[in-house]
Amino acid sequence: MISAVNSALSGLQAFGTRVNSNANNVANASTDGYKKTRVLMSSQDPQGVKATVQQVNSPGFIRLEETNEGSEMVESSNVELAKELPESQLNSRFYQANLKTLKATDEMTASLLSIKA
Repeated sequence: MISAVNSALSGLQAFGTRVNSNANNVANASTDGYKKTRVLMSSQDPQGVKATVQQVNSPGFIRLEETNEGSEMVESSNVELAKELPESQLNSRFYQANLKTLKATDEMTASLLSIKA
């Protein structure tokens, strides 16, 4: 049961990182020059998952903007809300699934202890 707890805890941490990344990207979607982040997941020994945050350096939309000094080219954020919002919902569900795993493990441990007592 300890391995289930360790796996679920690493999953909670990884998907929590993904939810934070999504929230940061959505919050900065209209910030000029902002570069979105992505979270890459990899397996971790002996069990679990590791999350690594990376910045995506793809260019954002370039637009012409009028300033006091004349026209200037400005790069928008490279965040696509049409991708970020569904991804944030999925990551939230994955986070909840890991919480359910912890709850089930806790209930099984409590049941085992009550049988043993």
